[in-house]
Amino acid sequence: MYRILIVDDDPEIRTLVAVTLGDSHTILEAADGVEALHLAREETFDLVLLDVMMPRMDGFEACRQLKGDPLTMNIPVIMLTARGTREDLERGTEAGADDYFVKPFSPIALLDKIAQVLEKGREDKPHGG
Repeated sequence: MYRILIVDDDPEIRTLVAVTLGDSHTILEAADGVEALHLAREETFDLVLLDVMMPRMDGFEACRQLKGDPLTMNIPVIMLTARGTREDLERGTEAGADDYFVKPFSPIALLDKIAQVLEKGREDKPHGG
């Protein structure tokens, strides 16, 4: 069972993603980047799903801070956003995002993307520890 942090200022999106993931994962939620950083530094997560446009701290900055912090730098981040321009994709990559997923989304496609990123993260970890 994976621990996943869903970060989106829209509670309906957080609920939709949580329901999509079902009972097969432990889900925590944050409403913005500031709350996400706090949770990620206090808890252990296998993946962060991060919206881009949020109050207080946008997803690009939250991703930069997650990837720049030794406590959280190895957590895979998928940017989940309605902003899917080439410029946005480049900004997400520059911020350190492991992948980018554009809203609106198919729940099955999102589950596939999450599985791919989690599997890649498992492959990248050293064996035996």
